[in-house]
Amino acid sequence: MLAKLPSIAVLTDKFVIPGSTLERMPKWLICIPLTLQWLWLALRYKSLTLPTIANPAITAGGLVGEGKLEYFDGMGPIALSATAVYCSISTHKRYSGSDLRQLMRSANLSFPVIAKPDLGLCGHGVRLLANRGELRDYLKAFPVNEMVVLQQYLPQDGEAGIFYIRDPRADAGRIIGLALRYFPRVTGDGVHTIAELMDTDPRTQRLLKSPKHQPSHNATAGASRVPAMGEVVRLATIGSTRVSGLYRDGRAYITPQLTRAIDEIAQDMPAFYFGRFDVRFDTLHDLSAGRAFSIMEVNGAGSEAIQAWDPGVGVLAGFRMIFKKQRILFAIGNAMRCRGFKPLGVLRLARLNRRQNSLISRYPPSN
Repeated sequence: MLAKLPSIAVLTDKFVIPGSTLERMPKWLICIPLTLQWLWLALRYKSLTLPTIANPAITAGGLVGEGKLEYFDGMGPIALSATAVYCSISTHKRYSGSDLRQLMRSANLSFPVIAKPDLGLCGHGVRLLANRGELRDYLKAFPVNEMVVLQQYLPQDGEAGIFYIRDPRADAGRIIGLALRYFPRVTGDGVHTIAELMDTDPRTQRLLKSPKHQPSHNATAGASRVPAMGEVVRLATIGSTRVSGLYRDGRAYITPQLTRAIDEIAQDMPAFYFGRFDVRFDTLHDLSAGRAFSIMEVNGAGSEAIQAWDPGVGVLAGFRMIFKKQRILFAIGNAMRCRGFKPLGVLRLARLNRRQNSLISRYPPSN
């Protein structure tokens, strides 16, 4: 019987925790084979930007430059019922305390909440906020005339990225990957402080050096505390590898029940054929049964096959996962082109990418 989310100690050993081979490789080196295959696929399909129509209802198919609200606001009742409640705030104006209170009340939100950029990437700008004062400070630090998403904080320890695809000619989609995401954390031994435990772990050392990130209260104000033997102290709100999160390949937990549940959600969204659902859950038993999970966000054509970053996955196997994702992405884009959709031009795509990168550099730090 599948139980609660396995601990890092169960899923890894001390020799692989510092990072997978892909995780340790320079990004430019990873990009070389991916770019070569992209160019080969572009020649084969006669379009460099064909993936931008894989999900034609989303900006650039979700490859770059799309907002989270594009996915959320297009959801039908089935998909919305599985998604953490949210509301949006535009930073074109200043909000009084009563304005914020009314906005959150109308969306059935209460503190603590997660605040995140509508246009984001890799957890940049994502913060857990405890009260209206922190929310006002966050909005003041945010770029002007942009959108912020406030979302229900999901306290579950389990987080997964579920990679979904559907051939536009098929009646049902399938799950081609599932990654379990583990937050940065230390485990107490009853002797050492949180700071000392972090200092002896190569993975958590990276957390303190991560740009555009402020370690959570547990890792700063409580750094001198000595956690009890076996006590797990979570160090960040987000679980991205950017802040030393850990990804594990969870393909063993893909079941027909989970596939049906995700397919039902995806088909309750307009023309959604390729992407990743990031969800929180209590137990792997429930997740595999296709129940009791909540969607935090959806990613489209730009979704990474994050299970490839599992320290237990070899570099060749990891690249095979990523290459497969690219091939499927182009094939779906080609199917949509046959239906009359036209890919974005290269210059338009470059502008979207430039704007996204510019905003990311100006967001408040994540925590």
